[in-house]
Formats: sequence, structure tokens, C-alpha cells
Amino acid sequence: MAIYDLKAPFRDEDICALRIGDQVTLTGEAFTCRSKLQRTVFDENKKLPDRYRPIRTLIHTGPIVNVYQDRYELVSFMPTSSVRFEKWGARSVREWNLQVIVGKTTMGPDTMAAMKAYHCVHLSPQSVSPNLWLDSIRILGVNWFDEMGSIEAPWLLELDRLGPFVVDIDTEGNNLFDEMDLHVQENKLNVYKSLGIPEDFKPTKLH
Repeated sequence: MAIYDLKAPFRDEDICALRIGDQVTLTGEAFTCRSKLQRTVFDENKKLPDRYRPIRTLIHTGPIVNVYQDRYELVSFMPTSSVRFEKWGARSVREWNLQVIVGKTTMGPDTMAAMKAYHCVHLSPQSVSPNLWLDSIRILGVNWFDEMGSIEAPWLLELDRLGPFVVDIDTEGNNLFDEMDLHVQENKLNVYKSLGIPEDFKPTKLH
């Protein structure tokens, strides 16, 4: 396991050097994304605002933000589950030219294939810490606030060593959660064998 402090704009070789299990902090611009943004752009064919196009870090989150006349106040920030956005994952990697996606859990096979082809990684938080990261995030602005609301609107952010995150999908097509599942299954079978339980044992369902 290696530890990296990544600063945007990222070099392609820096992204390709990441491997599952590595720890990463992020510095530079990012934008938030949930279902409504992807549905608006990919299903309803509305153009992503030009301000977002150079930004290559996407965070699956709906931050809690107090909006005042002259400023924004970030109240709570925590990435949400990425796999539920799998429908649009591959297109977001390709069409938004992404290098980094941040979110809980993982992504599916189509997005993983796009990540391998276009050199993008997925990062997961190592803890549930919705208030610990506030000092590492500055809000630069927001688009489509009235149309989408605070949670779904795409917020523009400036990150300052946000993290640490763990690399759970790398550009070689490796998936940390898939490997963990294999280890769990292996360990389960070893425990079954030590206890004399047959491998095809199924727990009793109480219903």
C-alpha cells in the first residue's frame, strides 16, 4: 500500500500508478454529482455547463449547504453510494473525461471497463465522517440550484488534501471489493472445514 497526495490537474501517469488499497488525498477542483444531474445531461440531453468541463474529479454526494445572500456555508459532506449510478457511470467517465470518481461502495462492470480504457480510478472513504472534512472543502459555486435543489445540484468545490480515501478500482481493472469478497469466501470455507460443516451448507431461514 502506497500513500499519495494528488493535486489537480493530475498527470495520466499519476492516475495509472494507483493500485487498489493505496491511500489518496485530493487537492484541486471537483464537482458533486447525483442522479438528477446525470439524468438531465445523459437522458434529457442538456449540456453540462462549460465551467465543469475542465474538472476531472467527480464526487457522488449531496452536500448540506446553507445558502446566504453573499456566501455558502458547508454544513455536512459525505460521499454516497456510487453503484446506484451505474446506469450512467461509463458515459460519465467517457464524456466528462473523468480521472477520479469518489463515492462509497464501488461501480459495476461497464463503468470499470470505461475506467480501464480511459484511465480513471474510483476512491472510497475510509470512514463515515460527514463533519471532519469541512475544513478541506471550499465552495466555489453551483449551477441549476433552482431546478434541482441543494442536494442534487452540482456544486463546484476547491479541495485541500481531502481524504484519505482508498483506491477500490484502479486503471488495470482491479476491484478491491471483489478481492475482499473472494477472501471472505475462502475464509468461510476454511471455517466450515474446521468445524466439520459441509461446503454446501445453507443457514436456516426463519420465515
